[in-house]
Amino acid sequence: MPGSELEWSRGDRAKAAAKLMVGWVALLWLLEVVDVVSGHALDSLGIVPRRASELVDIVPAAFIHFGFAHVAANSVPLLVMGFLAALGGIRRFAAVCAVIVLADGLGVWLVSPAHSNTAGASGLIFGLFGFLLVSGFVERRPLGVLVGLLIGAVWGGSILLGLAPTQTGVSWQAHLFGLASGVAAAFLFRRRVVGRGVVQA
Repeated sequence: MPGSELEWSRGDRAKAAAKLMVGWVALLWLLEVVDVVSGHALDSLGIVPRRASELVDIVPAAFIHFGFAHVAANSVPLLVMGFLAALGGIRRFAAVCAVIVLADGLGVWLVSPAHSNTAGASGLIFGLFGFLLVSGFVERRPLGVLVGLLIGAVWGGSILLGLAPTQTGVSWQAHLFGLASGVAAAFLFRRRVVGRGVVQA
């Protein structure tokens, strides 16, 4: 049986998605203000690889940044891609984000260089990019395909650059695992059309 989200108007979906993402990005900025005021105490919530105690930081690390320039660089792509992904339903979006954050964080924990500290929303951004890029093709939705192509045209170059292992101070591991988990989420949470309704698979 279709959920109540499927009965929302397009305007309702857009408003909910916009409020969610504006609030999300505002939270990232607020956390960075707290981090600065506290003498960067929140930086310890980043992921230090292969330490069992660091597994609890997999989720918080996606919300912590190393300076205002860092959070500023992530704000616009997260706002735009998150909004577009959330238009498909808030509950589905939450599930997609959960898969990306958990899989990406675990990947970083497993393979990042020893003694490194990884934090930031870029893994989620790469995941949302992968999700939006392929979900339209997976679900055979022309509008979704168009959105994926536009996202690829706007951010594709930056995504490829972010996967290069030669950039100092940039976690290509987080970017790679984020991208892969986003693509996987597009298959895991694909929707199929039944009659005139849409049912999540």
